[in-house]
Amino acid sequence: MTEPRELGGHAAMHEPLGLVVVGAGPAGMAAAATALDGGLRVALVDAGSAPGGQFWRHPPDDARDALPTEDLHHDLRTYRALRTTLAAHERTGRLILLLDHHVWTAARAADGFTVHAVDRGRPPEERAVVLRAPALLVATGAYDRQLPFPGWDLPGVLTAGGLQSLLKGGGAVAGRRVVLGGTGPFLLPVATALAARGAEVVAVCEAAAPSAWLRHPAPLLRNPAKWAEAAGYAGTLARYRIPLRTRTGIVGAEGDGRDGRVAVVRTASLDADGAPLPGTERRIEADTVGVGWGFVPQLDLLLPLGCGLADAGDGTTAAAVDAGQRTTVPGLYAAGETCGVGGAALALSEGRVAAVSVLTDLSAPGRPGVRPLAAERRSVARHRAFARAMAQAHPLPSAWPAWLTDDTTVCRCEEVTAGAVHAVRDGGPATDHRQVKQLTRAGMGWCQGRMCGPAVHCLVAARTEPYTPAERLIATPVTLGALADSVDSPTDATSSEPT
Repeated sequence: MTEPRELGGHAAMHEPLGLVVVGAGPAGMAAAATALDGGLRVALVDAGSAPGGQFWRHPPDDARDALPTEDLHHDLRTYRALRTTLAAHERTGRLILLLDHHVWTAARAADGFTVHAVDRGRPPEERAVVLRAPALLVATGAYDRQLPFPGWDLPGVLTAGGLQSLLKGGGAVAGRRVVLGGTGPFLLPVATALAARGAEVVAVCEAAAPSAWLRHPAPLLRNPAKWAEAAGYAGTLARYRIPLRTRTGIVGAEGDGRDGRVAVVRTASLDADGAPLPGTERRIEADTVGVGWGFVPQLDLLLPLGCGLADAGDGTTAAAVDAGQRTTVPGLYAAGETCGVGGAALALSEGRVAAVSVLTDLSAPGRPGVRPLAAERRSVARHRAFARAMAQAHPLPSAWPAWLTDDTTVCRCEEVTAGAVHAVRDGGPATDHRQVKQLTRAGMGWCQGRMCGPAVHCLVAARTEPYTPAERLIATPVTLGALADSVDSPTDATSSEPT
């Protein structure tokens, strides 16, 4: 059993923690900075090796050979300002920044919350860390939502988010000739970033029609920056001669017969429900495919705590919060994509609002005044309205199961096919992804249903019922040794001495 790591070195370390923030993306960074400026001592925990989350993903601070990625980012001025604020508080000991730390569970205690994490910064060793505070803020973001199609399990088929992570995390381009597909504006920055790094983006296949945005003019008019951003992407697509094919979907992929890597992508025009139109199929040579159908809020830590959920409006559920980002559990707050996907600007505002609520609820001295909070709440309302309009303009096509054959793999971890899912659905016992999991093992593999769960839900559940992930007491794989450490001799970051 490993010896616990001692944290400390400053007088401030002897003060108890006021807040634990899980997730160092835009929401978590903004929340931590606001709470620190308001007088709280804060622990900011993230699985990444640098703050920023997926939106501001950078190479690790100690990476010497990573290619520059500054041109792939938006609003770096805000990012740098937040990092400067956090670094200043870290020097005084008021901030405990725990990177490469994976939080695997959180529990309610009589005086607040106990957060269990694993330090994976020095592999292969894993060390348990326990954090205790009266308030917990979860800003764990979201992950890519996928819809299966024949060949989606071939090497070279990635999520759109995965392609972007490789680019931002070190300037790595996954392939030379790329086809992107799915729905939503996120496909555009991925396409332009790949092209800027030398990849040939053969096509961007958008399942929705641009005219859908005309039904939601008010959110567009209230967010002029979105128009400017879209115009910038349109100009970049034109400069690199990247065709944007609307009402088009990727309906299949084929390998090259040698190493099995994807070599051909099949696309088709879609009708209003998303079914392929006969006679419209195209075959495109490509060595890489990126697919994205939006995102699923990461709720793993919130569900075991009993946090109430709400329909996010895009086929998923999200944390239910009030105007101050308070969840239904006292002392538990949520911000960013855990409350529904809406972009970095929304996440920043929600993080600041949540931190002010923490300061108010804990009666911390020096908390920010009402005026900036009112401005942030207006920002939240404006961006949340835009997110709802975006979800309505870019829905999952209801007829996407028409792309599948019975032998199409739906759960890649357990190799469960669409035919097996159809069998338990048509037989009557399975009405949601949890029951399919019990009958077919779909969702019982390494990813714990994160890849296949939303798709299986769509195949068996009522169309109007949003997807809710299964509750997991352990949010990320953890070794037995780290589990034992967390019980017998954890590192307790609430003080300068281990317990």
